[in-house]
Amino acid sequence: MKTIQAEFHGDQLKLNQRPDLVADDQQILIKVAAAGVNPVDTYIVAGTNNYTANFPHTPGKDAAGTIIGLGENVEGFELGQRVYCAGTLSGASAELCLASPNHVYPLPNNLSFEQGACLGTPYATAWRALFIRANSQAAETVLIHGASGGVGLAAIQLAKAAGCRVFATAGSDAGLALLKQQGADVVANHHLPEHYQALQQAGKVDVVLEMLANQNLGDDLPLLNKGGRVVVIGSRGSVEINPRDLMARDACIMGMALANATPQQLQQIHAAIYAGAEAGFVNPVIAKRFALADTTDAHHAVMQAGATGNVVINVG
Repeated sequence: MKTIQAEFHGDQLKLNQRPDLVADDQQILIKVAAAGVNPVDTYIVAGTNNYTANFPHTPGKDAAGTIIGLGENVEGFELGQRVYCAGTLSGASAELCLASPNHVYPLPNNLSFEQGACLGTPYATAWRALFIRANSQAAETVLIHGASGGVGLAAIQLAKAAGCRVFATAGSDAGLALLKQQGADVVANHHLPEHYQALQQAGKVDVVLEMLANQNLGDDLPLLNKGGRVVVIGSRGSVEINPRDLMARDACIMGMALANATPQQLQQIHAAIYAGAEAGFVNPVIAKRFALADTTDAHHAVMQAGATGNVVINVG
């Protein structure tokens, strides 16, 4: 099988050949059709943001493909089944991957393998942030700050389906057009200094999903309604805030890491994702596609500003 590997943190990703994987009694073997690429994958390879890995390391948590091997103690799946996985044992950037049954989910027939590879991290992150951490409710206003990437677009789709009003920001004309196309009610270019004024004029916000807290958090707080909640999904440094912005609104800031989800939460999240896909509102947007041999380019692409969707690797 062909697989992408790094030998140490910061190493160049290389396309290697290694023996085909075989599932043990508790594992599922998947023939990978597509792998999703998320910023966390690059952090793990680089060894930054407190991430580490065992080496040689094959990157990628998210994949979609077909089951070709089942451990004898695995129940609820069948050979030939279309699935996606939200976490792998061997890495998604390879022709084959191993996964635990509790990280493998059926892929609805109306989604492609490319789209399936975008479900595990982006949609699960968005769903947990919106409905478990922030407890978003119908008729509330949700601001998604930095919404044109995979998590942000997932959050727009999920929030709109739940009956929320959605404000969303992006940093390019293409990104803003995409946010409108996805159903955002109010959009703003977060590179423009006056974008906070435009958001304030549009109305108070009940929930903020913040992708770059070190840059935006201090300015998010004055936008909040009483009882407002900010969920920090991403940050690349420290930030200064005025606590009185929280006190005056009985507001709160909370962190969110998908790795902290309990098994029960994951079952709830992925059941909701499946139902949303069947209903038609879970519909991942693909921005850039790469071949397996070009995985390094995919990792560079996912970290660039101006995202307009998900980055995927086509494997087979």
